Amino acid sequence: MMARHARAGRLDWIGLRGERYAPLDVVETADIVETGLVGDHGRAGKRAVTLIQAEHLPVIATLSNNEVVTPGALRRNLVVSDLNLLALRKGLLRIGDAVLEIHGPCPPCSRMEKALGPGGYNAMRGHGGWYASVATPGPVYVGDVVAPA
Repeated sequence: MMARHARAGRLDWIGLRGERYAPLDVVETADIVETGLVGDHGRAGKRAVTLIQAEHLPVIATLSNNEVVTPGALRRNLVVSDLNLLALRKGLLRIGDAVLEIHGPCPPCSRMEKALGPGGYNAMRGHGGWYASVATPGPVYVGDVVAPA
């Protein structure tokens, strides 16, 4: 029962942060290596890649009193739809040719108060996405199937 999902997911969006406070570059493809996404300032290890569910974007918008919240405002690397990432915690997730290990929830940072307005930090709590390490490097493309590995 815990390993069964209603359907596979989809990779909807890829964002790269060249430097810590730099704007995100939205791309259609990225190479995932052991340390994270090529072109991203991320860190090696358990937090090499950050992911968020597309379904949480409208929730964050509502809770932060915004009409729309874009993935770029939240500064995550990958936006995934149609698959519950919480159900994959401590498990493996295949995106295209790459495999990630989901480790834990990615907490919001204080910068969300500026990005989303007053209350932005609390709007993201519980909806801020996940951080993952790289189990198998490989390229990923917007539109790739996302499924348990």
